[in-house]
Amino acid sequence: MSALFNFHSFLTVVLLVICTCAFLKMQFPTILEQKTGFRGFFWKAARIGERLSPWVAVGCFTMGVSIIFF
Repeated sequence: MSALFNFHSFLTVVLLVICTCAFLKMQFPTILEQKTGFRGFFWKAARIGERLSPWVAVGCFTMGVSIIFF
């Protein structure tokens, strides 16, 4: 089933995008400089990952546990 139609998979994809963008921004800051357009979406995801990192970490941990056990 597609990740768009399954809410659990959709949340997993969103968390992975946020975590990946935050990591890329820390390693290669020039990649996500542009705040508008297509790359602007990834810049916003990286910003969410930076500012809400404790909540994103809890979400990733919870999602990992739910994937393993459920």
